[in-house]
Amino acid sequence: MAASEETDTTGETNQRSDAPTAEPTDDLVSTHHTITANGKRLSYTATTGRYVLREESFTDGKFDGHVAKAEMFVTSYIADDPANGDRPVTFAFNGGPGAASAFLHLGLLGPRRVLSGDAGQPAAPPYGLADNPETLLAHSDLVFIDPISTGFSRAVQGGKPGDYHGYQRDIESVGELIRLWISRNGRWLSPKYLAGESYGTLRAAALAEHLQSKHGMYLNGLLLISAVLDMGTIRFTEGNELPYSLFLPSYAAIAHYHGKHGDRPLREVLEEAEEFAARDYPWALSRGARLSTEDREEAVRRTAELTGLSTDYVDRVNLRVEHIRFFTELLRDRRLTVGRMDGRFTGWEPDAGGEHFTDDPSVSGLIGAFSAGINHYLRQELDYTNDLPYEVLSARVHPWSYADFEGMSVTAADKLAKAMRTNPHLRVHVGCGHTDGATPYYAAEHTLAQLEIPSELRDNIEVRYYPAGHMMYVHEPSRIKQSADLAEFVSR
Repeated sequence: MAASEETDTTGETNQRSDAPTAEPTDDLVSTHHTITANGKRLSYTATTGRYVLREESFTDGKFDGHVAKAEMFVTSYIADDPANGDRPVTFAFNGGPGAASAFLHLGLLGPRRVLSGDAGQPAAPPYGLADNPETLLAHSDLVFIDPISTGFSRAVQGGKPGDYHGYQRDIESVGELIRLWISRNGRWLSPKYLAGESYGTLRAAALAEHLQSKHGMYLNGLLLISAVLDMGTIRFTEGNELPYSLFLPSYAAIAHYHGKHGDRPLREVLEEAEEFAARDYPWALSRGARLSTEDREEAVRRTAELTGLSTDYVDRVNLRVEHIRFFTELLRDRRLTVGRMDGRFTGWEPDAGGEHFTDDPSVSGLIGAFSAGINHYLRQELDYTNDLPYEVLSARVHPWSYADFEGMSVTAADKLAKAMRTNPHLRVHVGCGHTDGATPYYAAEHTLAQLEIPSELRDNIEVRYYPAGHMMYVHEPSRIKQSADLAEFVSR
């Protein structure tokens, strides 16, 4: 319906404030492409744009209709070969909360990738794009999803975006998009996978259970990259001693990268750190004032040796090395900080005496390339037009609501365990970066070990490790290896 207009005394036409709002519609655009992937020529159709999400509305028990609530931005890739009707389809999203899917899209999985550079050699603007011969599209159709308020996804006019800025509504909206896409594209009998990174792994775990219980949609597998399934393992809150131990092996890996362990092999350092973090270190922390002087001195010495910090510093922080303080302290003598997302990255800090760094160099060193890459790619190569800013990392989603967990730790580990018990065919791939200081690999191992599943389902879980950080795929050898690992997982 067209909006009503009126003419003012100057003869100009104005939009009336009480004019009806046009009903939102999908604005999908399709383009056709070819790429050489997995050594073969692959033709595919890319479709990008916003799907209108609708909800059944009721007032006093009466059905009001299927009401538009949000517009969710999606980019899908479907192989054109009709002989591949039984191809898997993988739904991918990043985390944050507040991150669009640009990182997995142009960093690892999609048919095009951004040339971002790496630690010590970041790419210079205006950056560039290249074909990705290792794209997962050679083995699975792909659907990249931007949650509400990220990318081009928004609430409808008059809607409340804050309604979607929380654990439960996020799962429901992404789950509805997946159901809608599967139904419209006739893919209920296709193998189905979810790929999530960071907070996206918690989302994926919860979605596996949600899709089963809400829609009877059983998945074939989860691809969890830089996983965090239990926030209690990574949050340094008062009284929570667990993260100190779970971060320590990652601290050791970062210290090793920056030369704090001489010529010792990384595996040797990690084995020592893991052994200490599993037994002596948590015991020392638990003893508190009961710890003898001799035992305390030994704990300080070993913690300092493994983390690359001074014994004086470890002693002053009472053996408890918080992660932001570690990134700020490790290379203080060089007036450098190390990255949280990837400890291989370093940055110069103007206040070399500060306790907390002012910038994560592993974010600022990469965000420009991914922002330029996704904005160019969607508009110039996929022909999608929209004047909205593409929100690569959006602060609009905060504060993120965890109302479902009031008084409890935020976790989706129970959801994943339930999904695996209900669907014993559900397989889980976990990819970890050794220098990831945001979601440390040892914390992921800890959570997986606590899953309440029968012993025979343990074989459904595989963990792979890479000598890089949170976005391990910016490290070229890791990207090549990880691409092969994911291809093997979805093709098995």
